[in-house]
Amino acid sequence: MANTAPDILRIAVAQLNPTVGDVAGNLAKAREARADAARQGADLVLYTELFLAGYPPEDLVLKPSFLKACEKAAEDFAKDTADGGPGVIIGTPLKRRSGTHNSIVFADGGKIIAERYKLDLPNYGEFDEKRVFQAGPELQGPVNFRGVRIGIPICEDIWGDVAVCETLAESGAEILLVPNGSPYYRAKIDVRHQVVIRQVIETGLPMIYANQLGGQDELIFDGASFAIGADKTLAFQMSQFEDAVDVTTWKRKGDHWVCSEGPMSKVPEREEADYRACMLGLRDYVNKNGFKNVVLGLSGGIDSAICAALAVDALGEERLRTVMMPYRYTSKDSLKDAEDCARALGCRYDIVPISEPVEGFRHALTQLFEGTQEGITEENLQSRARGTILMAISNKFGSMVVTTGNKSEMSVGYATLYGDMNGGFNPIKDLYKMQVYALSRWRNAHVPPGALGPAGEVIPKSIIDKAPSAELRENQTDQDSLPPYPVLDDILECLVENEMSVDDIVARGHDRATVARVEHLLYIAEYKRRQAAPGVKITRKNFGRDRRYPITNRFRDR
Repeated sequence: MANTAPDILRIAVAQLNPTVGDVAGNLAKAREARADAARQGADLVLYTELFLAGYPPEDLVLKPSFLKACEKAAEDFAKDTADGGPGVIIGTPLKRRSGTHNSIVFADGGKIIAERYKLDLPNYGEFDEKRVFQAGPELQGPVNFRGVRIGIPICEDIWGDVAVCETLAESGAEILLVPNGSPYYRAKIDVRHQVVIRQVIETGLPMIYANQLGGQDELIFDGASFAIGADKTLAFQMSQFEDAVDVTTWKRKGDHWVCSEGPMSKVPEREEADYRACMLGLRDYVNKNGFKNVVLGLSGGIDSAICAALAVDALGEERLRTVMMPYRYTSKDSLKDAEDCARALGCRYDIVPISEPVEGFRHALTQLFEGTQEGITEENLQSRARGTILMAISNKFGSMVVTTGNKSEMSVGYATLYGDMNGGFNPIKDLYKMQVYALSRWRNAHVPPGALGPAGEVIPKSIIDKAPSAELRENQTDQDSLPPYPVLDDILECLVENEMSVDDIVARGHDRATVARVEHLLYIAEYKRRQAAPGVKITRKNFGRDRRYPITNRFRDR
């Protein structure tokens, strides 16, 4: 390979959807992307963080056989570059004398020409890399690739206070290429742009930010790879929530590299982005875990309706089975709304009455419950009968149960263990109730790219307009037990996302007794959330990975 400095460099960004642990499958994806990039005339292909392992691999990194499989895949891929095609930068864990590192392998000409190790290991929110990785022993300088000196910080190396990029610039780097595994949350793209702009200002170098795509348990990686030029402007912007191999052309102009050609995709607005994140998360969880289809209880309420729409959009109408399970308190409106929703989506709709199992439970408990008043216990028998029926369908037909509780309900424990909380995955787990309404209205007016569902009103307007109710007793509404959802959601966002004090929340105009009650409900429902199905992360602080409060907890902010 010639080391004379070229004036043009064509860099492909491989924004792909790997699967954690599928080393052979991820290598096959990498090879297919390299062949695609070669056809487009690329000189170099940049893959995302830990691509061969899948990200985040968590404790798989502690398994020696897994590390060996990843390193062998990297070595095999390096040999592919002997064909004279593009060089590659690909992420993989590597075990070295200095420890096990979150690393990249840089290969060209049939061999590995460099390794680089992540220095700044994130240990906050959804990240716990210090549990399984050791930081790189020292910062290594830029890599000379066919006459161009390329600096390769890895993800958190550009986010934290460690001066990785500045040091690379001082060592002679001409351009910075960053492999990332940056999970989605609302408005995250703007945050990423600002992080990169800050580094560009400090170094004077252009930066290419390659981000992973796909769902991994709760986390959604939204792609949206981009570059910021040395002039601090957006050089290119790749699509969000879509895999792509895009070749960008960089030309040397004086002392700087300037992007002369690359995609400029439109970034989705807030509701579209959230909806597509939920859709991608459900699709990948179902498909990557080998489920052929899914089932959910369709109650005629807003939560199950939007989950049904997401399932059809993500998987197709033929892979969703909906089940209405009426009891004496189920209204005629709910029966009609559920049927209308299923018909609009084109999915299967079954009715399984629960009178017999509920009355059977009540009869079996008559002697034990003698002399007590009816209440929540009897209401929960209805929910648990429905949960048992859904799990029986799951066991019989191999369908994963989609659970449908929103973040408002899960925050305050307005859900029944072993009842409506039954399920394998929850696509709206991190959406507050008012966000569910907003996304439902958006979906009725739009069909998101890649959706398999129909256009038009898929969630009947009557579902959106009516007062929400669990329908576990006569004339019940959610607001019998909870503050109005706009009030509840604002209080919860203050408590959960922003960790605000009760005094500060009251200062926003909320009633002190209401805030104190919501805080109490939030704390005492922790044991339920620990047993809840995983679900898509949408906000900055979801339950589980981000917010980890003790179950036994007597603190109250008084």
